[in-house]
Amino acid sequence: MLGTIVNALSVLAGGVLGVALRRRIPERMRDIAMQGIGLVTLVLGMQMALGTHNVLVVILSVVAGGWIGEAVGIEGGLERLGAWAEARLASPGEQGTFARAFVTSSLLFCVGPLTILGSIQAGLGQPPTLLYTKSMLDGVSSLAIGAALGVGVLLSAGTILVYQGALTLVAQAAQAVMTPDVTREFTATGGVLVLGIGLTLLRVRAVRAANLLPALLVVIVLMAAAPSLAGLGRSLGPAR
Repeated sequence: MLGTIVNALSVLAGGVLGVALRRRIPERMRDIAMQGIGLVTLVLGMQMALGTHNVLVVILSVVAGGWIGEAVGIEGGLERLGAWAEARLASPGEQGTFARAFVTSSLLFCVGPLTILGSIQAGLGQPPTLLYTKSMLDGVSSLAIGAALGVGVLLSAGTILVYQGALTLVAQAAQAVMTPDVTREFTATGGVLVLGIGLTLLRVRAVRAANLLPALLVVIVLMAAAPSLAGLGRSLGPAR
């Protein structure tokens, strides 16, 4: 859990610095910082998604996961949690941006490839070098989000502890399941979610990326329980 703890602390440090500098940074500078993060997020998501060898598995995982997420109401739950925290912690000037900062940063920090691969690395007992790298990147991103949207970004440190820590424990308990093939498609499916986050950050389309999170569980089930489906997906995927 050391890598996850360091990651959460880096987000807190970057967020505090961003919030402290918020009033000193012009709005246009905050906007361009968010646009930059959005563009880089799109590139990252595309790189992840294009790594698939089983495009059919990714499609089915995203669709089925989205249905599950919509039925459960994950996005709505996160927004309600953010609104609850906003009512108790946000200053009058941050009403309306607190929950957005919390939801946006929580998703951004918890769906990327370094979260997935880094947690698996830590769960397998290896030195958490990927999570240390992620900590530096998240620290910079939390600074930009804190400057643009305010103190709500600090709550995402708790999301990292819960989600990333749970993923590390799951990886530790399911070492036999997370084969290279499963890990690759898991990462590619996560890339689709990251693309959705990028589109939301750029305000192109408000994608309910949180409701797509169950896709990360569905892809593991499909890869483990339906090898014939995985083989069909390979035949439909990009030529390698």
